[in-house]
Amino acid sequence: MPLSEALRLALQSIWSSKLRSFFTLLGIIVSVAFLVMVVAVIQGMNAYVRENITGALIGTNAFQVRRTPINVGLMDDEEIRAISKRPLITLEDAEVVRRAIPDARAVSLQSGWPTPVSQVIYRNRLVENVVVFGVTPPYQTVQDYQFAWGSPLTEPDVRDRRDVVVLGFDVADRLFDDPAMAVDRKVRVGGRELRVKGVIAKKGRVLGQSFDTFVLLPITTFESMYGRRKTTVVSVKMAETRDIDDAMNRAEAAMRLAHRLRPGEPNDFTVDKATALVAFWRNLTQVLFTAVPAVVCIGIVVGGIVIMNIMLMTVNERVHEIGIRKAVGATRRDIRRQFLVESVVLALLGGAFGVIAGWGSALLVASTSPLPARVTLWSVGAALLLGAGAGVLFGVYPAARAARLDPINALRAE
Repeated sequence: MPLSEALRLALQSIWSSKLRSFFTLLGIIVSVAFLVMVVAVIQGMNAYVRENITGALIGTNAFQVRRTPINVGLMDDEEIRAISKRPLITLEDAEVVRRAIPDARAVSLQSGWPTPVSQVIYRNRLVENVVVFGVTPPYQTVQDYQFAWGSPLTEPDVRDRRDVVVLGFDVADRLFDDPAMAVDRKVRVGGRELRVKGVIAKKGRVLGQSFDTFVLLPITTFESMYGRRKTTVVSVKMAETRDIDDAMNRAEAAMRLAHRLRPGEPNDFTVDKATALVAFWRNLTQVLFTAVPAVVCIGIVVGGIVIMNIMLMTVNERVHEIGIRKAVGATRRDIRRQFLVESVVLALLGGAFGVIAGWGSALLVASTSPLPARVTLWSVGAALLLGAGAGVLFGVYPAARAARLDPINALRAE
């Protein structure tokens, strides 16, 4: 029997029992759709972290000198205890790094974890849950902040511990009818009255979270209000991406000298760039990539067992047809091919419908939630391959059973 004839008979049989075929394929459709959708969301998140969040949190063409590494969440208790004994990063450390990298566009010091959250009040208006950062002026360059109104923080603001503040766009917008009116007004942050120096232009939202609900204080003013943070960070911005690795090496050497570390002694600080944040995120998503195949395989196995049972039932229903085919010259190979092709076509249809459902679900997630989603060709290919594999694996036994039927007994069957 030619393959084209086997395909025609398979499609004819499936079409003649459309409802039964649909319920037969439901397990594979759901499993494949789940695979495509979850992989699309994970891949979308990976791309989003790489393209948006790393630049928003660390800055473009930038790296950081930190007390704690970015991937602290993936360390064991002993490593975390060792890191907790490290000295705090100080203003003097920032100056050491600045001297070591004279070609840097900016070297800043900013407060880290735990980051305080405060109300910002102007007269009878207030904004809740505003993130408060203490920074040195170069931080505004590291983050590529553009000022819509007013002026940025300056070195005299830090040196003289001035009571001034820079507002994120959303904070100014919600406190004043016109954000431009915020400049030179006095607002209360953490119970302290501060004069507004400037308003930063809108940065937008990342994963549904506003990047404009924050205020910047001179780091000396910040520390007088909230105390020293446990993870103060030095950020370094270079002119080009290719300059980062060399600058990181110079920063590390300068910090080791400043901290009087002997050769062979481990660093009591960490030098990280944006790729560390991407790697940290990928390590987290590997947990999902480990769990997803297990869930999908269970669904595929269940769907395959359903296909096998339906194909066995189909063989029993078509015993007389099989007997006629054998009587007119069909070989065991022909019968085996006919039913195996039907099983594979069923599973492939389930995979195809699953891909369509998963693709549609991914687009729905991307359009109705902050989660990004990117459907990848390899996940589509893997889904179709799983469907075909299930058809072959679970179609062999029904096909072999049909091929072994005795033509005389088959012709006698009603």
